[in-house]
Amino acid sequence: MTITEKKGILRIALYAGEIMLKNGAEIYRVEDTIIRICTSKNIKHVNAFVTPTGIFVSDDRMDGISFIKRIKNRTLNLHKVSMVNDFSRDYVNSTIGVDKALSQLKQIDKTAKYPLLMRVFFTGVIGGFFSLIFGGEFLDFVSAFIISMISIYMADQIDKISDTSFLSTILASSTIGLLGIIFTFIGIGKSLDMIIVGSIMPLVPGVSFTNGLRDFISGDLLGGLAKIFEAIFTAICIAVGIGIVFQLWVHWFGGAF
Repeated sequence: MTITEKKGILRIALYAGEIMLKNGAEIYRVEDTIIRICTSKNIKHVNAFVTPTGIFVSDDRMDGISFIKRIKNRTLNLHKVSMVNDFSRDYVNSTIGVDKALSQLKQIDKTAKYPLLMRVFFTGVIGGFFSLIFGGEFLDFVSAFIISMISIYMADQIDKISDTSFLSTILASSTIGLLGIIFTFIGIGKSLDMIIVGSIMPLVPGVSFTNGLRDFISGDLLGGLAKIFEAIFTAICIAVGIGIVFQLWVHWFGGAF
């Protein structure tokens, strides 16, 4: 195998790992995909070291080819993770060329999210039904449904102009707190607690926390801890956003309707 061919395969593995990591895949899954792609093409001595913010791929033989990729932005899109999983299986069991493989990965990377209206609507459904699950009434369902849609729309718009996901989380949770108070005050909702609890559930980083625990249990201590602390900090941002609104409400209006 020539150096050019080996670099092409390593580049494919690195790109596949990048797409997975950017879209919420576990650390061990990213490393496993990279190694499987390389070993299937007779690169037997490849090493992959993945953290939530970077990927390092190296062949430790005499040529010592290494690639590093910095990951700045991460989101949650398990559809893309599934598409890369399917691609890796096809690539391992076929003779797809480097150019064609990279083209397929670029198509996966450019795959659009679900339409905004669909994401907003079903986020509202999630928030509304969580309100009912926790003991809310029908009016609380309606309030949580509307508030969840507004908050997730705001978070999506903020993410377009800012790379700091924590900022969008704080502003979205502040919106939930403010609208929850307003809806309860004007009589659309009955229980402020149930409205708030239901509306914040779409923001809760449950998947990130679970993936962090799975990575930690799998032995990826650095990546696992990083994801766990990221999830914890996101939860703190939710509390801060709502807490600011409640503190102002108590300070200015005495906490009464």
